[in-house]
Amino acid sequence: MAKKTESELVVDLRGRSIETLDDFWDAVTEPCGLPEWFGRNIEAWRDTIQTRGISEVIDSYDVLVVHVDKRGVFAARDREERALRSSFAGRQSRLVVHELS
Repeated sequence: MAKKTESELVVDLRGRSIETLDDFWDAVTEPCGLPEWFGRNIEAWRDTIQTRGISEVIDSYDVLVVHVDKRGVFAARDREERALRSSFAGRQSRLVVHELS
């Protein structure tokens, strides 16, 4: 029996300044095909990447992988940062945070 290979949408945001959640929404809107009416909040993002049915681009892949640098929002240790990271929990999405060298 052949093993199915998962298709991945890889969004590489390394090198991009992401100091706020608004910066993150701006960065993922185009490559993820987010509609104009997207809520730009963590709950809407969680629905988009876990429940699906909001972005045709994301829905056309098995897994969304987002690469970011460990700075700005992704270096903070606050409630917002933890909520954003936890939104990637699940089989259909991964957040990869790269240490700066």
